[in-house]
Amino acid sequence: MDLVAELAALGQVPGEVATLLQFSTAFCAPCRAARRQLADVAALVPGVRYVEIDAESHLELVRRLGVRSTPTVVILDGSGTEVRRVTGAPPTKAAVIATLASLVEVAPGDREPGSDGAPVDL
Repeated sequence: MDLVAELAALGQVPGEVATLLQFSTAFCAPCRAARRQLADVAALVPGVRYVEIDAESHLELVRRLGVRSTPTVVILDGSGTEVRRVTGAPPTKAAVIATLASLVEVAPGDREPGSDGAPVDL
C-alpha cells in the first residue's frame, strides 16, 4: 500500500522529510493533546508535515492500516514508509523529535551550539 498516494487521495501533501500522521475521533480527549504536540513539532522541524485523519470518516484506510484505537500516530519517512507507530496515548515531543532526528543526517555545521558536548557561553 502506498501511503503517499493515500494521502494525496485525501488532498494531503506529505512532508519532504517526514509526515506525522494522526488518526483521531471527535470524542477522543488524548487526540487533542496529540494534535497540539504534533503540530508544534511539525512547525519546529523543516520538511515535516502534520496530517490528521478522522478515523470514523475513513474506515477503509483505518482497517487497511490496522488502526485499532485513537489516537494512533504513524510517523512516515520522506518516501512514505512507516518508521514508528504509537497507539492509545500521545507520544511525547521528545520521542517524536528523536524519531525525526533518526531520519535526518545533520551536518556538523548544522548542529546547535553545545550539541557536541563542548561548553557553551550563556
